[in-house]
Amino acid sequence: MTWWKGPLVGFDLETTGTDPEESRIVTAALVETVGGRLESTANWLLDPGVPIPAEATAIHGIGDAYARERGRPAAEAVEEIARTLCGQLALGRPVVAFNAAFDLSLLDAELRRHGRPTLADRLGGRVGPVLDAMVIDRAVDKYRKGSRTLQRVCEVYGVELTDAHHAGSDALAAVRVAVALGERYPHQAGNLGPDDLHDRQVGWHRDWAESLQAWLRRKDPAATIDPRWPLR
Repeated sequence: MTWWKGPLVGFDLETTGTDPEESRIVTAALVETVGGRLESTANWLLDPGVPIPAEATAIHGIGDAYARERGRPAAEAVEEIARTLCGQLALGRPVVAFNAAFDLSLLDAELRRHGRPTLADRLGGRVGPVLDAMVIDRAVDKYRKGSRTLQRVCEVYGVELTDAHHAGSDALAAVRVAVALGERYPHQAGNLGPDDLHDRQVGWHRDWAESLQAWLRRKDPAATIDPRWPLR
């Protein structure tokens, strides 16, 4: 069975900001799917322990008062999210995300912040297989014009995205985009094994980062794009 017809686990975070080292998790979701069909969803709402900026609330709809009143303590929830995610990977189920390097790096930073074992610690060094719908799309259709947001990529591949910036909805949409990519691009992605595709993405992301960095340095010699994937 090709990977996109089998079990996949979607993962997404909504957060306080865009810096994976400094931002905190507000909501998280893991969705279990088979062939893009939803089987189950696990959701978390956290009290991040810091103020949620108004611009973040405007995106995901969670404000300080709601998070403090209904959210779980961050250390407790972060441990549970990591344990659940790593449990799926330990079973050999690929984890799918859209911009995985952000979500996984932020989760790893939260684990370190709360004195918990990192993802690599829990998995014997290698965090994977991870399938990043953004990285795959960027590699197999590199000349397509326009933005590469999840909303836009869903439009390209005919995936319905309801309730954007809700972690569960975004996680499921990422899986369905990955399934569409696997079906549409068998030679570049769909016919590869999950571990082989994971390794290809390491190179694809590095090549993209180096190319973008070179372009940015035409104007800013200090511009830097992190080439590491799936963890920064």
